[in-house]
Amino acid sequence: MALVMNSESERLQHQRSFSGDLVGIAVIAAIGTIGYFAFPDNLALLTRMITIALLVLSLDLVTGYCGVATLGHAALFGSGAYAAGILSAHYGINDPLLMMLAGIAAGAIAGLLSGAIILRAHGLPQLVLSIALIHLFHEFANKASSWTGGSDGLSGIAPDPIFGLFEFDLYGQTAFFFGMALLLIVFVLLRFLVRSPFGMLCRGVRQDPLRIRAMGGSPKAVLIGMYVISGAVAGVGGALNAISTQVVGLDSLSFTQSAEALVMLVLGGTGSLFGALSGTAIFMLFEDYVSAANPFHWLTMVGALLIAVVLFAPKGLYGTTAALIVRRREQRS
Repeated sequence: MALVMNSESERLQHQRSFSGDLVGIAVIAAIGTIGYFAFPDNLALLTRMITIALLVLSLDLVTGYCGVATLGHAALFGSGAYAAGILSAHYGINDPLLMMLAGIAAGAIAGLLSGAIILRAHGLPQLVLSIALIHLFHEFANKASSWTGGSDGLSGIAPDPIFGLFEFDLYGQTAFFFGMALLLIVFVLLRFLVRSPFGMLCRGVRQDPLRIRAMGGSPKAVLIGMYVISGAVAGVGGALNAISTQVVGLDSLSFTQSAEALVMLVLGGTGSLFGALSGTAIFMLFEDYVSAANPFHWLTMVGALLIAVVLFAPKGLYGTTAALIVRRREQRS
């Protein structure tokens, strides 16, 4: 009888999770559609939001689900961007899908390298290592100017039409729809990942690595594996950025990029894919609006927003809202 009840409970939980996935995909698609019609002359901003959302999602995998503190995640994003750009500018391989694969591979390799170094420390030293890594990646790209363009940026990127049909026009329509398709695919795959046994193992490592080790698991191997996956996701965002803007600058490997990604994640809520997406959208839209409305004091407004969120919504805007909804449901039942 108990087994039947447990199986029924698991079945209902799977149904709720599947329904939540469908709702999430529908919401993302709906927001993208609304954005397309609301900002028809500023699709470049929406595409930029998608690229940064992929970076924040990748950061959430290691910080939110694994508990790894890092301020150097832009190294993975920038590696993907430069790989896709170099493939086009120096080798004449302009197929967007091949450029995307190059970005994924470069991001994964950068994730493996970064994870192997950062995970040798814990706490504050770990954070310092991540800062050192992003500066090393930045300086390497600056010195390798014959490949990366250095401080002038890498230009000459000319992606071919997708499937030979959809050209990347000046209006940014193709780049926007390409980005939306990538975001939806990555989101679905990550939803499967975080609920898989591997995803649950990552949460276990975050909560109690000693118990995982006692059970025969290797916390470091698990974390490095997630770092590689995170690098691949960040590489998708970097490659999309190179394809859509057709230029790669050193800012894609900057400490500022890493710090802003962490701020967006905290703003939305760590340990939640929806939180990462909502934090990115809220931060970038708020930043765009207030910088246009008040060019001299917009940073003050952004700072006030972040202070208010940390003080009154410590789980992030999405995380706090979701917790309130769950609490009200429990009270009603």
